Amino acid sequence: MAERKTGDGRTVVSGTAKMTPSEAFVETMVANGVTDIFGIMGSAFMDAMDIFAPAGIRLVPVVHEQGAAHMADGYARVSGRHGVVIGQNGPGISNCVTAIAAAFWAHSPVVMITPEAGTMGTGLGGFQEANQLPMFQEFTKYQAHVNNPKRMAEYTARAFDRAHAELGPTQLNIPRDFFYGEIETEIPEPQRLDRGPGGEKSLAQAAELLASAEFPVIISGGGVVMSDGVEEAKALAERLGAPVVNSYQHNDSFPASHPQWCGPLGYQGSKAAMKLISQADVVIALGTRLGPFGTLPQHGMDYWPKNAKIIQIDADHKMLGLVKKITVGICGDAKAAAAALTERLADRTLACDATRGERADRTKAEKDAWEEELSAWTHEKDPYSLDMIAQQEQEEGNWLHPRQVLRELEKAMPPRVMVSTDIGNINSVAHSYLRFEEPRSFFAPMSFGNCGYALPTIIGAKAAAMDRPAVAYAGDGAWGMSMGEIMTAVRHDIPVTAVVFHNRQWGAEKKNQVDFYDRRFVAGELESESFAGIAQAMGADGVVVDKLEDVGPALRKAVDAQMNEGRTTVIEIMCTRELGDPFRRDALSKPVRFLEKYQDYV
Repeated sequence: MAERKTGDGRTVVSGTAKMTPSEAFVETMVANGVTDIFGIMGSAFMDAMDIFAPAGIRLVPVVHEQGAAHMADGYARVSGRHGVVIGQNGPGISNCVTAIAAAFWAHSPVVMITPEAGTMGTGLGGFQEANQLPMFQEFTKYQAHVNNPKRMAEYTARAFDRAHAELGPTQLNIPRDFFYGEIETEIPEPQRLDRGPGGEKSLAQAAELLASAEFPVIISGGGVVMSDGVEEAKALAERLGAPVVNSYQHNDSFPASHPQWCGPLGYQGSKAAMKLISQADVVIALGTRLGPFGTLPQHGMDYWPKNAKIIQIDADHKMLGLVKKITVGICGDAKAAAAALTERLADRTLACDATRGERADRTKAEKDAWEEELSAWTHEKDPYSLDMIAQQEQEEGNWLHPRQVLRELEKAMPPRVMVSTDIGNINSVAHSYLRFEEPRSFFAPMSFGNCGYALPTIIGAKAAAMDRPAVAYAGDGAWGMSMGEIMTAVRHDIPVTAVVFHNRQWGAEKKNQVDFYDRRFVAGELESESFAGIAQAMGADGVVVDKLEDVGPALRKAVDAQMNEGRTTVIEIMCTRELGDPFRRDALSKPVRFLEKYQDYV
């Protein structure tokens, strides 16, 4: 039987050969470079799972399948390769829906393998039967259903190809009885698109706009990271002398040490970035869909430049002009498009050349002012937060201000760190304090905004990059949804460090009750046992921090234990109940009551 070598040194069958569908399934994954799968074992795919090990594939068993899909997401975002998740038909598959939705909005090439009930029982309401394709239709780029065992390799290969081509999750649905039998089949070679810079006409139009721009600003988005285009984005920025802002939750799309970096837009972002983009006459949206949540007013500023000409570059043509009105749309790879524009501008005299020094000074001044404000912004100053701070000063124990903690964590971050953040009030405030020097370093739940994201995602990221420090941020509410995955990290030697902000409340939603419902708190309080103690019970190290001077040393010690001893650590930070700005002031309205018994509830 002929074989061919894969890129990682393994072998795969070459040419048509007799095999079982399980073998065809596994060989196709090998051909696509799969070495790690996250999930919980089950009888539905046991025949294929039996040969994972000799194929060089590790199944990482998790605590909950939502965690498995988040791990696959983190793995894909760090490695640029497929993340793969699998589970038992029915409940094992339905448990993954939320995490696949998060991966969809992160444009992660995750392959969701969904074994389903056997074909002879379909429609009879048998054990763990479910119609699994509709569950994921909103959150996948492609759904493959194996309708005949002979097509196993074909559909498996297509699911992997489409995940990369479409930049998002795909689903491979396999009736459990189709793993068995005897077939003649060929293992397809993976297909990878060679993405170009975009059309000549649109690139020429963009170059003309940039040549006449007096204050161009670049938004560096997730497409820059996914295309490995940071160096090309830097070259374009340096040619223009343009300030560069990160799109929402893509703080790793431009190096923070670069003098033209200004920080992220969007919720809890950088005032410097917002003030500078508000002055732009031309905006280059490089590899970003300009999502609505990432361009909403913040810090009291409606900063989006109303009269600027917008050049939007995205690999998905459907995103061009979808959210913001644009002047030029380029359907192309962010890396290739940036390089093409730089080449077109290389030998031209640009209108902005004459003001390069003045614009650099303006950029530095705005950045310096924002850094000074951040350093002085030790706690929130709204009436509710001040009341909470005063109240907690009378309580037993020490309570730290979240902003001060975030600043200390920022200063203690090791080189090449990867950070994931959960959704929530403190985690969002962290956007202003998280800075990175290389791409594939920052992971957040993006537009889906689900809790329970940070810990499993950073475990997946660590599995893909064991040589890099991995840190997760979570509030106590979100932490409760996923902290069981500490057992996964401990059991399978994937060490990470988790920072849990323990302020005993659902902070983001509670802020709405402060602003709109006269501090009538319903179901917002979260009293709990020590998360550090729970971590110790799961086999990890647990540390409680209630002094500001201990924050940095605790993180450094935990990262050292992670990298040198293979230890997972949970750092529990005891925080005040102060609250930052709400997610969206436009999301709620002041209550109106018509019935007499509710008249006081306004």
